[in-house]
Amino acid sequence: MKFENIIFDVDGTLWDTTKTVADSWNYAVEALGYPPAGITGEQLKNEFGKTMDVIAQDLFPHLPLDQRDILMEACCRYEDEFLEELEVPPLYPDIQETIATLSKNHRLFIVSNCQSGYIELFLRKTGLEKYITDIECFGNTKKTKGENIRLVIGRNIPGSTCYVGDTAGDQTAAAYAGIPFIFASYGFGQVSEEDSFASISSIRELPDLVK
Repeated sequence: MKFENIIFDVDGTLWDTTKTVADSWNYAVEALGYPPAGITGEQLKNEFGKTMDVIAQDLFPHLPLDQRDILMEACCRYEDEFLEELEVPPLYPDIQETIATLSKNHRLFIVSNCQSGYIELFLRKTGLEKYITDIECFGNTKKTKGENIRLVIGRNIPGSTCYVGDTAGDQTAAAYAGIPFIFASYGFGQVSEEDSFASISSIRELPDLVK
């Protein structure tokens, strides 16, 4: 099946920032005067893909909601600072080359459950802005990933569309939006592959799969 449009997840699909994010969130926790949280990159691999409010509930269940919100705002602020300081963005192998190749014959989009500004930071750090037609995220809309996929489709995309992601939440979101799901098996999560359109073990496999 040829897909004219491809929507990507970010974390676990295009890059892996879990170590840097863990460092920045631990810094935020201590900067706000809380006891050390000991957040790890491996721990965040189980959280990324969820909406930010759910991540906050998972990591800081002992805090009242208002304090949780303040802490997550600080986490996101320091996260942006730590990511901006990276000299080399932690992309998976061959992402830049493959995105450039795909853009020649497909329209490319990004939908993530991240905070506002994160996708823009990703595009700026990686130099991929010129290849991406539109983006959306939880931070902008406070909607689920499935709803945000529908928003992007509704305002942009005539033609056949697929979603590329690495978690069961991504798979559920694609199903909600009514589009096929391609599982990036090199990422963070596990999915029911029988309910996926296809599975890729490297981004290099994607151009042949969707052409």
